[in-house]
Order: sequence, then C-alpha cells, then structure tokens
Amino acid sequence: MSETAAAVDAALTSRRSVRAFLPTPVPRDTVEHLLTVSARSASGTNIQPWQAHVLTGAAKAQLSEKIIAAFDDPAVAATHQSEFPIYPSEWVSPYIDRRRKVGWDLYGLLGIGKGDFERTHRQHARNYAFFDAPVGFIFTIHRSLGYAAWIDYGMFLGNLMTAARGHGLHTCPQFAFTQFHTIIRETLGLGEEHKVICGMALGYEDTSAVENSLRTERAPLSDWARFY
Repeated sequence: MSETAAAVDAALTSRRSVRAFLPTPVPRDTVEHLLTVSARSASGTNIQPWQAHVLTGAAKAQLSEKIIAAFDDPAVAATHQSEFPIYPSEWVSPYIDRRRKVGWDLYGLLGIGKGDFERTHRQHARNYAFFDAPVGFIFTIHRSLGYAAWIDYGMFLGNLMTAARGHGLHTCPQFAFTQFHTIIRETLGLGEEHKVICGMALGYEDTSAVENSLRTERAPLSDWARFY
C-alpha cells in the first residue's frame, strides 16, 4: 500500500464522533482550508448546495446560550420542532439494535442509568454547546433543493470530517440543532430560504474524557455488500 493510500485510509478509519473537546483554538485559516478542500465533493450538475456558518468565541456562545435556554424549558422546547423527520416513525432491525447499543454504551461510560432523566437531559444539552469545541458549524441548504442535493450534502460533510482527521482534528455531526432552526435563523440573521440540516463540532479531542473512549462497531462487509 502506498503512503498516500495509507494516509487516506487512516483518516477514514479514525473518524468518529467526539463528545468532549479541548479549548485549544483552531486557526481560521485551517477551518477555511478544510472547507475549501471538502468542497471538491461530488455534486450533481455542480450545484454545490452546501452553506456553512462558522461560529467561534462570543458568536458561538450566544447561539448556545439561546438554544440551551429554550431546551431547558419544556414548554418552550415543545414549540420547537425540526422541519423534517430526523428518524423513522417506526424502527426495524438491525437499525434499532445498533441505535440502542450505542446509546447504552455511551450512557454506560458516563454512568447514566436508565430513567435518570436529569442527567440524560444535561448530556443531550451538551450538543448545543458543541461539546465545548472551539469551532461550531451550522449547515443549511436552500429549501428549494431536492433529494439529490441532500445526497451531495452528505458527501460534503463526509469529506469535511475526513479532512479534519488529516489535520489531527476531530468532529461530531449533530442533528440535534435542527429542532431549534428558528432560533438559529434569528440569531445568525438568516433568511427563510435557509433550512438547517445539522450542526457540527470541530476541535482537538479531550482524551481524558471518558465519553471519548467509546468505540462503535461496524457490521462486516458480508452483512451489507453483494457482489454480482
């Protein structure tokens, strides 16, 4: 295997969702570089549907504070809903089994027992602080665009997370932000044409955090690939 192939493989296989970050700043030119190279992602008819909103410092703190305030008030939180279904209305195997396992494994590491709603709530709120990462992204798409553009977008996000690994950085993609799209648009001054797809944390991993010891499994190739 060539050095180039090994480096690409290492970036791909070392990517995981990190849920605790160090406060170490990530230089703006590094963030700009990651976004630039990621934008070489495949894009049907070259429409390039991605819109990235990069938050650091006071701007990131302001958005986090507003969302967490809404999230902590059940009556207010209930008025905020994602504009599109994040998860299926009915789960089936093997997907529900994988979902449950990662939840049990993560909460087990954190010592959060079943029925501990207060600690569960607090852990979920960590999403809205971007898990203390120094850089937070909000990604939006023009609401006129269809399914093909969303597939393009997924490939772009994959590129970004892989590129981050090449620079010694980690990420965590976060659908949790879609619930509070109205707060996001208002805070960032975005027009109604922006549909919030997800957030993402970017920074250096806090290796002392127990939640970052989580390692998820992947199904063997024989489970999901067919060769003809």
